[in-house]
Amino acid sequence: MAISSTETGPSDGSPGLGAFFRNLVIALGIMAAGIVFAVLCAVAVFSALNTVLPDIKLVQAVLVMVLGVAACFGYFWGSNRLLDMIYPPRGHRVAENINAANGIRPWLFLGPAVIILGIYLVYPVVNSIVLSFYGPSGEHWVGGANYAWLAKDAAFRESMRNNLLWLVVVPAAATFFGLIAAALTDRISWGNVAKSLIFMPMAISFVGASVIWKFIYDYRAEGSEQIGILNAIVTFFGGEPQAWITLPFWNNFFLMVILIWIQTGFAMVILSAALRGIPEETIEAAVIDGASPFQIFYKIKVPQIWGTIAVVWTTITILVLKVFDIVLAMTNGQWGSQVLANYMFDWMFRGLDFGRASTIALVIMAMVTPIMIWNIREARKDMK
Repeated sequence: MAISSTETGPSDGSPGLGAFFRNLVIALGIMAAGIVFAVLCAVAVFSALNTVLPDIKLVQAVLVMVLGVAACFGYFWGSNRLLDMIYPPRGHRVAENINAANGIRPWLFLGPAVIILGIYLVYPVVNSIVLSFYGPSGEHWVGGANYAWLAKDAAFRESMRNNLLWLVVVPAAATFFGLIAAALTDRISWGNVAKSLIFMPMAISFVGASVIWKFIYDYRAEGSEQIGILNAIVTFFGGEPQAWITLPFWNNFFLMVILIWIQTGFAMVILSAALRGIPEETIEAAVIDGASPFQIFYKIKVPQIWGTIAVVWTTITILVLKVFDIVLAMTNGQWGSQVLANYMFDWMFRGLDFGRASTIALVIMAMVTPIMIWNIREARKDMK
């Protein structure tokens, strides 16, 4: 008797559609049972211990963390046991059971994370799309009015122009300085110390870095003692102190310096690893041929790590498109320094207009997504 392909799968041995849905239902069922079992056990243990342990917040917090980790282990152990009961690795169908279990098992580990990411990533995107067609309160349908407003809004055009300026300057400068730092620190005996110092700003939050640079740019009225390093240098050489972050157009560059200062360390670390991966044979051959150090660097090393340079560049580009903290802490978008993320924040939390804020958020997402996809593809090529 002939058996349909949906039961046996195609001739190449891959599972058919029926087998796929059966495995999907089994995986979801095991995940649900495992999660419910782990949560109930954790809650029961917490309730029992909470009556014995002292009513101290720190003790309760530690208990929650320990039980959370234990619940994760319990979930993975229980779901694996349940899967082995459904597809036992023995008997006359041992090969089929092992293949089926191996197809389901990875999803038992990945499934909860995928579901959580779906809730925290996919839902906000969908909700933002929906809210962009509603008014300030998110209750009244306005159609494409928010998009029409955005196309005519002068502040949005200023934010877009500033974001494009950041896109041109920051990734190029951070990648360039990171590449130079990587090349130079690999040639000196105390290179690791230098790398640590250059990388150190990466450990500082954007707001913390902004506070540091705010003191550097600090301005006091003429005649007062200048505590800002930049104005102190200017006045030392007989110049006039300036309120640097209030200078239209130029203040954008002063803000960019902060992000370049932070991201140069990131670029240096990645590019240094790439430079060390270049085969020594190619460099030795270039030296024998009489190439200068600059020619070796520019014509041999850089082309071989171009893929890594592109990944670093695009990674910083994605960060630039979302830049927010620095602008908020330094100028709050005043004096012509507004950017899209801060503009969205203003409409969301100051203007209380969810519709317009969601529309701006979608513009940022539309700019980030293609670059992010390209970045992921390039990173996969490098891994291969």
